[in-house]
Amino acid sequence: MNWGWGGMIFGPLFMLLLLALFIAFIVLVIKWAGGLGSESRPRQRTALDILEERYAAGEINRDEFEERRNALRS
Repeated sequence: MNWGWGGMIFGPLFMLLLLALFIAFIVLVIKWAGGLGSESRPRQRTALDILEERYAAGEINRDEFEERRNALRS
């Protein structure tokens, strides 16, 4: 049981490793539960989303909406 200087080095390193594993486990459990997931980031708006919003707000008429939507799809 006489480890000499090795026990003084590996003991604290092992404790730090255990602490890091415990923290990583807690973070993964929180992410899995949905606490830090995709809800924290806003969804990227597409050009079609913006076009639909403009049509809904009355900024463009139906013909212009259809023309631009067809252009976006092609």
